[in-house]
Amino acid sequence: MSTTPIPATTAGTTPGVPATTATNSNGIMGQNEFLKLMIAQLQSQDPLNPGNTNEYISELAQFTQVEQTTNLANASELSSAVQLIGRNVHYTAKSGEAAEGKVETVQSTAEGTTLTVEGNSGVKISSITEVE
Repeated sequence: MSTTPIPATTAGTTPGVPATTATNSNGIMGQNEFLKLMIAQLQSQDPLNPGNTNEYISELAQFTQVEQTTNLANASELSSAVQLIGRNVHYTAKSGEAAEGKVETVQSTAEGTTLTVEGNSGVKISSITEVE
């Protein structure tokens, strides 16, 4: 499952809950970090003065919507990549040089969808410049 972009500005906005350092180098909070923050908020609230449940429901709804949008985008990217199997492509190799070859397989990982082009694995879809 990939990380879903959620602005890191939500961290530490609840009184009494310390700000977390659960952000990556892009300043974006992932799904797991978001859920950990929400659980920390629930655990830290005063039982005699509970938080606004409407806010939690709204946050969960927004979280679910972002997650579904991300899953749809990932499925679309994977579908596009699968259609390239057996096709000849021109791409920019990791070294920066132009390369070409026949797409053999498609891999889907947390980092995204990549191709294996004539034995060269890890070719990103974004590096493809031409499809024959």
